[in-house]
Amino acid sequence: MLVGGVSLAHGAADGPDGVPAPDGGGHAAHTTGAGGTAEAGPVGGASRSGGFWMRADGVFSPPGSFVPSDALTYDTALVPAAARIEITQYADRTSHRVGTRLRGLVPNRAYGMHVHTSPCAADPASAGPHYQHRASATADPVNEVWLDFRTDRNGVGEAEARHEWGFRDGGARSVIVHDAQGGAGKRVACFTVPFSS
Repeated sequence: MLVGGVSLAHGAADGPDGVPAPDGGGHAAHTTGAGGTAEAGPVGGASRSGGFWMRADGVFSPPGSFVPSDALTYDTALVPAAARIEITQYADRTSHRVGTRLRGLVPNRAYGMHVHTSPCAADPASAGPHYQHRASATADPVNEVWLDFRTDRNGVGEAEARHEWGFRDGGARSVIVHDAQGGAGKRVACFTVPFSS
């Protein structure tokens, strides 16, 4: 059975090291699971540095699946249906971080991942090009958000990108998982993400 779903959490919280506080503080995450039910849980707190954070979770399913998902797999051999993805974003006055954690992928394999400009759709090309800080400039990890990773023996992979710049309003809309690391590669999966500017 194919299942899909997405969980979103937003907040303006940070701990003593500037990282979003895990203990909550009044904000709630709303999760929509395979059955379409919503659940709430603590996910935020008071901000001291003026920063904000966002977390989005998804379960991959092929386009056109019975249960729609914001996480689409175009190659189930590399990103199996029911594999999971989490994207986090944190920004304050001096830094911007985007992180990812994936589970259920092929063990011991390298993948590429980048932030893209448009939402996911049945056609992998619909997600548009890589988001660039300076449009039409260099395609590299300094001007783009690259989240290349290698899975461990359990099929879990994670990465984080840090920049001194943030996203333009509405400019970053998804992440694409590629079959190879670096600046290009076949698009094997996509996750529509509500990035904040």
